Amino acid sequence: MTGGPIPALLFIFALRPMVIIRKRVARLSERTLERFVQRARRATGVKGTVNVLVTSSRELQSFNARFRGKDSPTDVLSFPPITDLPEDFGGDIAISADIAARNAKLLGHAAGDELKVLILHGLLHLAGYDHERDNGTMARKEERLRRQLGLPTGLIERTEAKRERAGSATRRKGRQE
Repeated sequence: MTGGPIPALLFIFALRPMVIIRKRVARLSERTLERFVQRARRATGVKGTVNVLVTSSRELQSFNARFRGKDSPTDVLSFPPITDLPEDFGGDIAISADIAARNAKLLGHAAGDELKVLILHGLLHLAGYDHERDNGTMARKEERLRRQLGLPTGLIERTEAKRERAGSATRRKGRQE
């Protein structure tokens, strides 16, 4: 697709979320993800239709470079609605099926569950949360909603745990020297 992450104007008037799976995930259908997007959208308070693209890491890397200036693959990107679009559009989310499958395997849960974790994370960004600047507000909300929606460990929790492990290893190494 050229011209943007998900051509929102094509999907904006859909009554339900538009889920496009360009890169298949085992035992997961577009309809199943559409139903989850609706539940999670209501839980996060995002107003309007939200579209989701599940694609390759290569395409996510392209989006990340184009829209964030970071030339590396990422797991999930959220695109809030453009201001002159109708109010009943909540935004777009793009997810790397490759990274989701790899993380699911490492964490011991289904790739479909990992996609749902990433959708929830993306929806929270569309709702206006920013875990890089909100002193844990998004992390707490994500944890509560993850439990409510029956999802495994959340994205922010994993990132924080990884940072803590890295910090502990650095501190241990410093004590040994």
